[in-house]
Amino acid sequence: MPHDRRLDAYPEALLKEAKIRIQEFGLIHIPTVYIGGGTPSILGAAGIGRLLSGLGKLWNQGLQGPGEITVEANPESAGEAFLKTCRDQGVTRLSLGIQTFYEPSRRAVHRVGDGALLQERLRLARDIFGPGFSGDLMTGLPLQDEGILLKDIERLLAYEPGHVSLYALTLEPGTPLASQAMLKGTGLPDPDRADALWIAGRDTLERQGYGQYEVSNFSRPGMEALHNIRYWRMENWLGLGPGASGTIIDDAEAPSIKGRRFTVNPDVDAYIAGSTGALLPREAAGTGVSIEDLDRLTLMKETFLMGFRYRKGPDAGLFHRRFGRAMETCIPHTIARWRKRGLLESEPLALTREGLLFLHAFLEAAFREVEKSGPGRLP
Repeated sequence: MPHDRRLDAYPEALLKEAKIRIQEFGLIHIPTVYIGGGTPSILGAAGIGRLLSGLGKLWNQGLQGPGEITVEANPESAGEAFLKTCRDQGVTRLSLGIQTFYEPSRRAVHRVGDGALLQERLRLARDIFGPGFSGDLMTGLPLQDEGILLKDIERLLAYEPGHVSLYALTLEPGTPLASQAMLKGTGLPDPDRADALWIAGRDTLERQGYGQYEVSNFSRPGMEALHNIRYWRMENWLGLGPGASGTIIDDAEAPSIKGRRFTVNPDVDAYIAGSTGALLPREAAGTGVSIEDLDRLTLMKETFLMGFRYRKGPDAGLFHRRFGRAMETCIPHTIARWRKRGLLESEPLALTREGLLFLHAFLEAAFREVEKSGPGRLP
């Protein structure tokens, strides 16, 4: 397979955009960094080394650097040289996408790499990062049953990860797997069975000492992903790279709060060629960036959307500073009903362990209630 030269140019393009965004927003501190949302390990040891080294130079130029740097990796492209380069360049967390060890299920969802490769890469992750690595598993896969899932968990936990993500398979419309699901004999569990599989996985992880701190995330004490917690709390984040988005909320305007979301053009070739420029002036042609204004109602709904995924709920203090009111005054009827059902805790205001299973229903009720106020009458 011929080498894609874009992989050589991509780290420099990403660093160029990072410098633009840092200057643009006058940043003095980057609390966390997450390199992922794709397959960063495809850059190889040399590519990830150039990227991490370049970011390190930014921290040495007066910018306060992060306390956590996470890199996602697929096992097939995360060899020893790649992992050691990450560690040596300051990466503190590795997220390794396992999904399943069961070969028929892996083939059914077009995952490459067999069980022997997975175990080799897990051994490397354990030896190089210790408990600072996370393994991703999936439930609801074709041909998967409870015994297979629990065996997957057992095999992963043998490498003592500090963190485990347990995701339920989502069928995106238009994908080959979604089309296959319409046919009989594909081995996909029905929705009720898929839900039961996930719950069995959750219960097993908890018995093994991994606490659920978000809908799909479990960790040993002190090993929670700080970057993701910031995201669920609706703190500001910058998204860099083709197709990435970032959200900047102007807390100085609270409680007349407003924000901006920018999204980078997904065209990789245009991105590398340097078409991604500054966000402002907004009407400038050829910036490769689209901008969306976020009003108070939208930001409040998104705060609920992200915050109630988190086991501790939205940050009550941050919510009050931004919106000038307590959450209880914005969705009082929804809160009262869910408390009565025993699915919502008061201190902190958060869904219970069982309440998280009904997150979507809770959010629908909360959105209906806050929308009835209308943007002009929002509490």
